[in-house]
Formats: sequence, structure tokens, C-alpha cells
Amino acid sequence: MSQYDVAIVGAGIAGASLAAEIAPHARVLILEGEDQPGYHATGRSAAFWSETYGGPDIQPLVTASGDFLHNPPAEMGGESFLSPRGELFIAQRDDRAVIDGFVAKFAALGVMLDEVDPAAYCPGLRPEWTDALYDDGCCDIDVARLHGAYLTAARRAGAELVCDAAVTGLSRHGHWTITTRAGVFTADVLVNAAGAWAEAVGIMAGAPPTGIAPLRRTMVQLRVDPPAPMTLPLVRDAHERFYFKPESGGRIWLSPHDEIATDPCDAAPEEIDVAIAIDKLDSAVDWRVTAVERRWAGLRTFAPDRRPVYGFDPAVPGLFWCAGQGGFGIQTAPAASKIAAAMLMGMPVDPMAAHLDPERYSIRRFRG
Repeated sequence: MSQYDVAIVGAGIAGASLAAEIAPHARVLILEGEDQPGYHATGRSAAFWSETYGGPDIQPLVTASGDFLHNPPAEMGGESFLSPRGELFIAQRDDRAVIDGFVAKFAALGVMLDEVDPAAYCPGLRPEWTDALYDDGCCDIDVARLHGAYLTAARRAGAELVCDAAVTGLSRHGHWTITTRAGVFTADVLVNAAGAWAEAVGIMAGAPPTGIAPLRRTMVQLRVDPPAPMTLPLVRDAHERFYFKPESGGRIWLSPHDEIATDPCDAAPEEIDVAIAIDKLDSAVDWRVTAVERRWAGLRTFAPDRRPVYGFDPAVPGLFWCAGQGGFGIQTAPAASKIAAAMLMGMPVDPMAAHLDPERYSIRRFRG
């Protein structure tokens, strides 16, 4: 058996970005349970970068990641992973307090939002939606290219990727012995970047439960009449009950912003959730849905306090957590991977993330 310094369980955006950061300094193995990386959460993302999406605990990671995503280094392709979209928060007449609270909360974090006439940004918006905030910094993310760039950078630095390698057994006697469907591997450090399976992998490694759990979210691709213009911003209800954004050919991507507790699985949408999504869209705009072209669901995995979880587990020597990114792992990956790499390798934090507090996201907050 080959001996690795670090074995990362999971090749989604969390595992791939961390591997790219540490591979120049260690012999790294990435174990992916599926036959392709990013199958569950990364590959099913709604694909946008927003400083307000995820709330104040997530915003520092998002903001710190912005410059990298706009201007990636040459080794990551050198071409921006972001394209302008804009974001419109809409509220009804009785929701003025929600708008005021939203403005105050993010102004305190340095994120400024403009009050606008929502009808000027979203044609067909129903008249009861009277108040709105606009953020011109919101962007679409090229998720597949970003994920692929991290995997390429990791492999270029010597990391090895093994797919169809779901972990079936873990033991530690000075180093980790990792039994998988693809064979048995050994490593000094085990990184739990297993997404929806992170709690199960942690328990298999001997860690106490942390409460990390997956929640299912539904997405639908619709054709609407009149066709949605590509200039339409990402539209979010101020109460976070739905969001939609344009796609090519006049289509939209729509989510009912659902969070349905589920076991780790290959998530699939329920018909009732698709119907709820369309009903919520109808409450906002007077467009006619002419076709439901696609429907899918992804798993967003959260810790109990909804902050990501990084760091060495004080209860299990050699077990490092990189989990609980929720639905924000892609837009936070550049800064989050810098923090995690510094914690894992004992290196100084990259200047991109040097102002962030790693303890805010440490596994130690669940270990008394």
C-alpha cells in the first residue's frame, strides 16, 4: 500500500480546493465515492456569488473570495470565474421592517445595497411587490470550470485522485488505514470533506457526533412566456421563500428555497416541491409557465449553527474536518481553502484570508 501524508475523503469543491492548496507541500490522495467528482452538491449548484447569500457568518468568506474569483492566478486559468448578474431582493408592502433590517445588517459588514423600484428590474412583477434592494456585485459562477481548475491544480502538484472509492472502513494505529471500494490506502492525516456523508465518515473515524446533516433543495428549469431576458438579475424574496435567475433561451432557474431534512443520498426532487416552486413564482410575476424542462435536487449540508466546520478534531488524533459548507461552498472556496490549508499544514494564513478568524469555523466549538 502507498503511504500518503493526507487522504481527503470527497472530491467536491471542498476537497478539491483544499487539495490544490496543500498538494505542493504534502503527498495527497483524494478519495471520491462516485465515479466522477462533484456529482452531488457541487454539480447541482445554482451557481451564483452573492455577498448577502448565507448571512453574516458566511459573508466574510464570500467577500474574501471575490478578488480570487474575479482575477484568478495563471495556474488557475487566469480567466474570471464570475460574470455580472446583479441581485434584486423583493418585498411586499407589509415587509418594510424586513428590508430595513437587511440593509442595516449588511451595512454593518461593509456591504451596501441600493433601494430601487423593483418593477424597473423585473418585468412582469406583480404590483404588491413594492420594495426592493439591488446589489450590482452579484455574479454568476462558472462552477464546472472552477471545480475543474482546482482538481487540475491539485493533480499538477502531485495529488492523486481515485474515484468510485466510497469509504467502507477506517482504523488508526499510528496512521490511518482507509478501506474503500477501490482498495485500501494509508495516510497520516484523514480529511473529512465528505459533504452530506461527513457525519457518517466522522463517526466511522471514531468522532463524537457533531450534528452535521444534509438538507434537500429543489431546482426547476422552466420556459416562461414572455421569455425571461438575460438581463434579469437574480431575484430573491426578502423572506427567503424563493429565488429565480435567467438561463439561455428565455428560460429561468427557480428554487422554492426549501430545506428538507434527508439522509445522505442521490437526491431527487419531489413533485410537490416542484409544484410549490411554481406556485411561489406565480405569486411574484405574471409570467405563464409553458414547460417544466428539468428538475433536480441537491444536498446542502449544515452544522447546527450553519457555519462551516474546519480543523483537527481534538477528540480523534489525525482527523481533520472540512465540512458543513451548506449551499455556500463554491462561492467561499478560495478563502475557505486557504484557512483550512493553514490549519491543516500549520502554515501562515494566505493574505487573502489573513483577516478572517479561523476559530469562528473550528470543529472545537462542538467539542466543549
